[in-house]
Amino acid sequence: MSDGSHGGGIVVGPALVVVVVVLLAIAVLVVRFGGLGSWRAFLLAGVRAAVQLAAVSFVIAGILRSGWLTAGFVLLMFSVAVATSARRIGVPREVVPVAMAIGGGVAPVLGVVLASGVVPPSPIAVVPVAGIIIGGAMTATSQSARRAVDELRARHGEYEAALALGLGDRAAALEICKPSAGHALIPPLDQTRTVGLVTLPGAYVGVLLGGASPVQAGVTQLLVLVGLLAAESLAVLIAVELVAGGRLNTGWRRS
Repeated sequence: MSDGSHGGGIVVGPALVVVVVVLLAIAVLVVRFGGLGSWRAFLLAGVRAAVQLAAVSFVIAGILRSGWLTAGFVLLMFSVAVATSARRIGVPREVVPVAMAIGGGVAPVLGVVLASGVVPPSPIAVVPVAGIIIGGAMTATSQSARRAVDELRARHGEYEAALALGLGDRAAALEICKPSAGHALIPPLDQTRTVGLVTLPGAYVGVLLGGASPVQAGVTQLLVLVGLLAAESLAVLIAVELVAGGRLNTGWRRS
């Protein structure tokens, strides 16, 4: 099993490198000649993923031997998620409210699954589950906040009309932006609805390739999907409230 060539796992070798390069090249060429955006961003993302995963692969074994190092690694993942989401929203310095949105989604979910014992408090179990939940909350926060801000800027006249009708700042903003921001929950909702019929997500495949039974893999994936729904719903709600209340300073209000 050490060379990854047995037991149904991914075969690690020169062929894998070639396949990864070819797939990345396809993505870059399609974006470049299809006029879909910056092909350099796709190329850079692929290279960064390779470098980052290589680095993580080297250090993860040592991290998983210590509970304190594991906690530090989870905190690092959370910090990177906050910084990434803040940049994506367009407020790189507003890390505190962004952390409130992401953390407000992540903390309850991790608290429930760990306190219940469903996920054992061992590093090998905590790191992947925390990473998946943090990643989902990060994406939901970024998308919902951007949608909320875009909607408020595009429909600022309606916001001012709501104020003229007597609504407060927060209530008027929520009337405009909350429905659109809620669209950020469509991807996780669709993924949950179609799991097993359209896709077999990463957690299921990973557990299955790790030697677990299909039933164990299915239960694990169900926990992850429902946990993501909970975390992302909370993150979206908090992000929208912060934008509408002016605590996430995106500059959508006109002077």
